[in-house]
Amino acid sequence: MKFQIEDVTVYFPYEHIYPEQYEYMVELKRAMDARGHCLLEMPTGTGKTVALLSLITSYSLSRPGDRPLKLLYCTRTVHEMEKTLAELRLLLSHVPPDLRRSLLALGLSSRKNLCSNPTVLSAASRDSVDSACRRLTASWVRAAAAEDPAVPTCSFFEGFDRAASSSNASVLLPPGVYTLQDLRAFGRDKGWCPYFLARQTIRYANIVVYSYQYLLDPKVASIISKEMQRECVVVFDEAHNIDNVCIEALSLNLVGRFKATDATRLRTEYNRLVEGLAQRGSLPITDAWLANPALPDDILKEAVPGNIRRAEHFLSVLRRLVQYLKGRLQTENVETEGPVAFVASVNSQAGIDQKMLRFCYDRLHSLMLTLEITDTDEFLHIQTICDFATLIGTYTRGFSIIIEPFDERMPHIPDPVLQLSCHDASLAIKPVFERFQSVVITSGTLSPIDLYPRLLNFNPVISRSFTMSLTRDCICPMVLTRGSDQLPVSTKFDMRSDPGVVRNYGRLLLEMVAAVPDGIVCFFVSYSYMDGIVNSWNEMGILQDVMQHKLVFIETQDVVETTLALDNYRRACDCGRGAVFFSVARYF
Repeated sequence: MKFQIEDVTVYFPYEHIYPEQYEYMVELKRAMDARGHCLLEMPTGTGKTVALLSLITSYSLSRPGDRPLKLLYCTRTVHEMEKTLAELRLLLSHVPPDLRRSLLALGLSSRKNLCSNPTVLSAASRDSVDSACRRLTASWVRAAAAEDPAVPTCSFFEGFDRAASSSNASVLLPPGVYTLQDLRAFGRDKGWCPYFLARQTIRYANIVVYSYQYLLDPKVASIISKEMQRECVVVFDEAHNIDNVCIEALSLNLVGRFKATDATRLRTEYNRLVEGLAQRGSLPITDAWLANPALPDDILKEAVPGNIRRAEHFLSVLRRLVQYLKGRLQTENVETEGPVAFVASVNSQAGIDQKMLRFCYDRLHSLMLTLEITDTDEFLHIQTICDFATLIGTYTRGFSIIIEPFDERMPHIPDPVLQLSCHDASLAIKPVFERFQSVVITSGTLSPIDLYPRLLNFNPVISRSFTMSLTRDCICPMVLTRGSDQLPVSTKFDMRSDPGVVRNYGRLLLEMVAAVPDGIVCFFVSYSYMDGIVNSWNEMGILQDVMQHKLVFIETQDVVETTLALDNYRRACDCGRGAVFFSVARYF
């Protein structure tokens, strides 16, 4: 289908369009014309993704120029990324061939999802895969391999590097739409590394689909997205929990369950760094900068403090900081402190001032780079401590330091955790709003929609909520007031904990899972209520009966865990095993 929205010819891949889709496109175009940000809510199942892709792609094609409009489409999971690229491929098949030849779209994910080297992929975790890749591709490793062929390197990276050096990098990947699987297949055919090919190509692509973290996490964004031009439209899809993602990007935990084992590990890491230093001498102050957990505008452009310029002095500072943190974790009560008070305490007890803390992350990475360390996964303990130090040394507001001596579920077992908790979601997304001309925050649920500008501290030029057109039979509601024993069932506060109500809800779910194929979503009014109900169902044996029919997945307050649970829920539904997803319906 082809139609006009004002001066833009819109290419739409389906024969019919819903009224809400057309209204959605009109408001999106107005926001792009105004070069401003927008909030758009449209119910799930109404074709929001294809409406977004159709309008923005058509808008870009209608305005060719020296710096054409570029789309950065952010998703939460790899599964959503692949679905978006599949929708985009369908869309481009309806674009005229002469226009289609100028479009390049691809997805970008981690090495673990794109690597073709079987040796690297055999590593267990994502950090281990990254480290295994660096052991084969680091510049000093390749330099050593040039002199000694016995030094292992990655043939895929070498093939890509030769191709990129001998021709323009912008022509390595022909126009088209490339999913992660397509990139892996293309890399195998050419003998090139798909990950570095994608990293190189995103600078020239018209449409890039990747994770939220590639724009919101300062450590990743400073490497992946630093060269993206201002003429970009950024879309955060399924953004109902974008405030949580922003907070997670600037929060971290230090686990204090290390006594002999981890203390020995830290001491070993210190010794390895010192041994490497002894072999190479003192370090210059102009060591290369990789990535910083603080936001770009908050990184001071000044010299590294003189008292940590020499590596021996810096390692001594780290040792004192670790000893201080271990002492703080030996508490019997929950403690909460602001960054200013915490930094003052570090200064008085460990002799480490705010400026030294602020530069810990940069100094560690310059040291590791100078020492040519590729096994970065073995230094995660120290990296996490330096992340923490840099953040508390940079920000005086919007954070809290919380020390918990034990897990509240097992209060008799010491399990200390120090949390750096970010409270201000706007800190992580502020550079995105300031840098790009249009940012679209959209989801099936943005309620109440006027809350998000306050949470994220921005002024949208368009803020609209669209309703689903019900000209088709798509919702079949049923209201249940009594259980099979004729007792009333309700989630009213004064009835929700009644054993009869809990039992009747459990029996209802059991009957549903036995009859309904594939997937069921079961909503609760709060996380605490969900925990109580699930525990009760487990004691009654209802949960075990449910699992005889379907797998059970549960939403948690951890974004990563919930994303993984959703992905596995979809897989269970797609493969025919069936699943139940316990989730929380939030009300404001």
